[in-house]
Amino acid sequence: MKKLWKKAGALLLAACTALGLAGAVPASAEEAVSWPTGPQVSSPCAIVMEANTGTVLYEKNADEVSYPASITKIMTALVALENSALDDIVTFSATAVYENEGDTSHIARDLDEQMTMEQCLYGMMLESANECAWAIGEHVGGGDCQAFVDMMNAKAQELGCTNTHFNNPNGLPDTSHVTTCRDMALISRAAIQNSTFRKITGTVKYTIPPTNKHATETPLNNHHQMISAYKGNRYLYDSCIGGKTGYTDAAGSTLVTFAERDGMLLICVVMRSQSTHYQDTTALFDYCFSNYRMYNVAQNETRYAGADQAGTSLFGQAEPFAELDPQAEIILPVNAAFQDTETAVSYDRASGSVAGTLIYSYGGKQVGTADVLTTGANGMTYDFGKTDGSSVSQGSAEEETEADSDSGDSGASETKQRHGRGLVKKILLIVVIVIAAAFVLWFLYNNIRRMIRKKRRRNGKYKVIKENRKWRKRRRRR
Repeated sequence: MKKLWKKAGALLLAACTALGLAGAVPASAEEAVSWPTGPQVSSPCAIVMEANTGTVLYEKNADEVSYPASITKIMTALVALENSALDDIVTFSATAVYENEGDTSHIARDLDEQMTMEQCLYGMMLESANECAWAIGEHVGGGDCQAFVDMMNAKAQELGCTNTHFNNPNGLPDTSHVTTCRDMALISRAAIQNSTFRKITGTVKYTIPPTNKHATETPLNNHHQMISAYKGNRYLYDSCIGGKTGYTDAAGSTLVTFAERDGMLLICVVMRSQSTHYQDTTALFDYCFSNYRMYNVAQNETRYAGADQAGTSLFGQAEPFAELDPQAEIILPVNAAFQDTETAVSYDRASGSVAGTLIYSYGGKQVGTADVLTTGANGMTYDFGKTDGSSVSQGSAEEETEADSDSGDSGASETKQRHGRGLVKKILLIVVIVIAAAFVLWFLYNNIRRMIRKKRRRNGKYKVIKENRKWRKRRRRR
């Protein structure tokens, strides 16, 4: 029996390993990891981030503080889009008109001129109109542009920016108006995920219709030379979908550019450049598109899919308890394989249908995440975190979520989060326990059957012979 339980324990450990509970780690992580080497660029500070995964593919002095100039307007647009409607009527104040035009970055608006928020956003993003940026700030800030600037700084903190402070909505020179390439990449990532921002930044030409102060139309042209030929076609880039330019004497040339190809959405930020910002951005895009590729997690992950399938078949169900987000992706160097990645489980985003998140890394760098989504399939759920004996409950994950959301008491949210956090482990542990139990029962059954056969052969063979009719005849003859 001791040998039998040792075999069962070995099977349990094997099942855990097969289901990926111990993590997926390459046999030799150092040998498996190979990151491509990026190009040399002239700009003092630069970064390239893949927007879908948040993975940084290239960086050079990405955390050095610099003046952003007009790329500030990306944050202005994002905050405005989140806190106003496109058909809001914006009125230009004296401050907006007379104190924020700058040298060339304006579209000559007049005092008390009125335009829609949408028209102001196009004026700000395409022509970099400083007065439009200020008027937007005053409108969203309830007449107080400083209130809007406070919203910008709060949004920067929310996005994880650590070295950013805005003092105005347009980027005009200010010694305490600073950011970094990394922070601007985070801001730009949030902005490009907004469909309206994406449409505006990718527009080459736009026309503002006559207003209460202008009897004629106002044509606008995008000044970003990688998407617009307004200033020539030397730097046009086929995969470019938008961006924002910036320049002041103190800041030098600053540039944020978005490009999309083969499922990759890249954000390139260069700062403090001296006229090489377009060449550097082009070189960085070419490098990233050539040396990296995207992987759909659900289509390539086999280490956890097997666990889902086993669990559902053991419970006699056709649908899994949980599944990976079908839209989740990771990015890897072209010479790496999906199975070279390592995974960890996070419950930071666990809520509702999200039971947890798989965090993928390669060579110590995070390369993407995939949410584990509950499907609502019915089955036994085991709360292994409980110690009061009430560890088994019947019902679906969906029913538990509904019960938590309807309870209305102060502990409902905490209970819901706790159940969500444990769901991934519950599913995997249920599968492991059932598989192990099945193997143990199979071994016990075979062992007991073998023992019975041996006993019969040892004690019953001759008795059977003695009792048959032939044996009795032979005894009478004697």
